[in-house]
Amino acid sequence: MVLKNPFQILVVDDDPGHLTTLRTIIKSWGYQVSAVDDGAKALEKVKEKPFDLILMDVRMAEMSGIEALKKIKNHNPAIPILIMTAYSSIESAVEALKEGAYDYLTKPLDYEILKLTLERALEHLGLKNEIRSLKEKINADFVLKNIIGKSQPMKDLIDMLAMIAPSEATVLITGESGTGKELIARSIHYNSNRKEHPIVVVNCAALTDTLLESELFGHEKGAFTGADRQREGLFMQANKGTIFLDEIGETSPTMQAKLLRVIQEREIQRVGGEETLHVDIRILAATNRILEEEVGKGKFREDLYYRFNVVSLNVPPLRDRIGDIPLLAQHFMGKYADKNRKQVRGFSPLAMDMLLKHAWPGNVRELENTIERAVILLPGDYITEKELPLNITRPYSENSDWVIPRSMDVANRSLEDIEKEAILSAIEAAGGNKSKTARRLGINRKTLHKKLITYGLP
Repeated sequence: MVLKNPFQILVVDDDPGHLTTLRTIIKSWGYQVSAVDDGAKALEKVKEKPFDLILMDVRMAEMSGIEALKKIKNHNPAIPILIMTAYSSIESAVEALKEGAYDYLTKPLDYEILKLTLERALEHLGLKNEIRSLKEKINADFVLKNIIGKSQPMKDLIDMLAMIAPSEATVLITGESGTGKELIARSIHYNSNRKEHPIVVVNCAALTDTLLESELFGHEKGAFTGADRQREGLFMQANKGTIFLDEIGETSPTMQAKLLRVIQEREIQRVGGEETLHVDIRILAATNRILEEEVGKGKFREDLYYRFNVVSLNVPPLRDRIGDIPLLAQHFMGKYADKNRKQVRGFSPLAMDMLLKHAWPGNVRELENTIERAVILLPGDYITEKELPLNITRPYSENSDWVIPRSMDVANRSLEDIEKEAILSAIEAAGGNKSKTARRLGINRKTLHKKLITYGLP
């Protein structure tokens, strides 16, 4: 009994007898086999059904194997194609390999060599898929553990994300800069049915119109100065997966018109080309602009806005989820402590209080940068206000409800006297509470206790 192999193989040959023989033999090896007698039919089959490998003749009446190879590779660059021909010229072999053929076999076929070649090609494909799946699993775990937050706005966002991720809906992710919109986009992808395929991220604000068009759609050889070869665009690279268009609000009206066609038809044309290529992609977009206002100003196409805005997710700013700051700070502390090979045990109460009271105009990105800086500068075990930047510590100090008395004449007094009076002032302001006093002074309670003994204070 032959075990059924999960691999799907398409055989293409216009010789009916040879086609039947190949189909029978390959099926006897346990593979699932489909067969057609022309390159054009092969292209249609590939568009209808995913195949793991194609075995195709070069000489066929209506569409040659080389022509079919080019078109199939345009549709699915990853599929391995074995070319077979009775005309074993070097020229044919070179052309087939140059156009992306996995290997080249000559007729009459040696079936043992054919079997070994099939096994090698499919083993290579299996390893690639295994590596890709492993990478995506690692990426998915990374993304999911980095969605940190127990505040109500984040709970609502995560609940919404869980509902829309399995769908095919186009999603518009809105929010201020630094809130983590790309993280949300990746979470949608890795929790969707497309997670086995790539997610391609494009920063639309980082490229000029000309460069963005070439990046997204690809270009033909000679399309412009420097285009010395044909290039696949990011839309094609994202085929079967997801493309994330970040900062979509920064695109020009010309680019917006081209994007509208992709969203409506899922079709593209390379720059300088005439062939229309179909892409099977899910589109996610993000912006820190209010697109409704941009539509009103005539800066963003209304029809494109409604195409993008099938489902909208708003990522809350950090100031609206203050309760998540300790969780995020601890997460970033652990991340950068590992990265910099440091032992960091936590935050001083005063440092955490400063983090909680800061406005965070740069949102989560600003918090992450702040914690990374603190870890790098940290000489001890705990992050204190000394490692925090002035834009966080200065406003806190200015708004503090106690200060060292300005009347203190520091010029003619010893450092011990100044420190003693500062401690007394802090104790008084804290109502005698030692923990609160230590926080106000930016030291831990143990250090405060030692100083109280040193100065003979209660």
